[in-house]
Amino acid sequence: MPTQPDVSQHALHAPAPEPASSGLPVPRVRLIAIGDEILSGRRQDQHFTKLIELLQARGMRLHAAEFISDDEDDIVACLQRSFATPDLVFCCGGIGATPDDRTRQAAARALGVGLALHPEAARLIGERCAETAAKGQGSADMSIPENQQRLQMGVFPLGAEIIPNSYNRIPGFFIRDHSFMPGFPVMAHAMMAWTLDTRYARWHHQEIRIEHSFLVFGLPESRITPALEFLEQHWPGIRAFSLPNVGDRGGHPHIELGVKGEPEAAAQALAWLRDQVQALGGSLNPPV
Repeated sequence: MPTQPDVSQHALHAPAPEPASSGLPVPRVRLIAIGDEILSGRRQDQHFTKLIELLQARGMRLHAAEFISDDEDDIVACLQRSFATPDLVFCCGGIGATPDDRTRQAAARALGVGLALHPEAARLIGERCAETAAKGQGSADMSIPENQQRLQMGVFPLGAEIIPNSYNRIPGFFIRDHSFMPGFPVMAHAMMAWTLDTRYARWHHQEIRIEHSFLVFGLPESRITPALEFLEQHWPGIRAFSLPNVGDRGGHPHIELGVKGEPEAAAQALAWLRDQVQALGGSLNPPV
């Protein structure tokens, strides 16, 4: 009869309380979405927009996103690059226990560590099996093969900590500022929020940034570009942007010009940019 895997090689503890912000720059936040089904179009990614929403509510922002296949070597290569950074990274997908779920194994390979059943994960998975058994679904006996298979979902890289799953108890894992969670949005999004509020609360609302923009008509982008370049030189830390629209939905061709950054400097840069637009022959109103 199968026996429960060893659980002795993981620390069993909750994350320490977050210290107050030290004034250091807010780390970059990235998303890695893993799954052939996203790349093939069988499933539509829902993590990108949700993570942006969760970050914005906490005064943070997403810096980059990457979509990769279920190929274990691809995941290893991606994670090796990622673990070499100081970024805060959310990884969604591939932590189940079927043959196409290879993220747990890839993370261990990328870190050069072994895999073992996490004791807290084992307890939570056992509780989940008992709950479903009480409803007449399956068995609470953790020694039977199907429950032994379920325990594989708690086999994490050595040194990992759990991320609680409020949907069905089966946790994700956290290691080296990388949070690994299922691909299911109903599970992953709550786990993202928990991670942001539990592990990264010190970074909430540390950056005061604002974004302003306005529409410009009758002005070619090439004519305003030198002004955008001067703006970024004159107001360090302010980023200018230009989003042309060719009027393909029946509207007038125009450019959305804008600035983003620290509020006071951004307001100054915006006023200057409006003046430049009008001096160069652009209009803030669509042609009649």
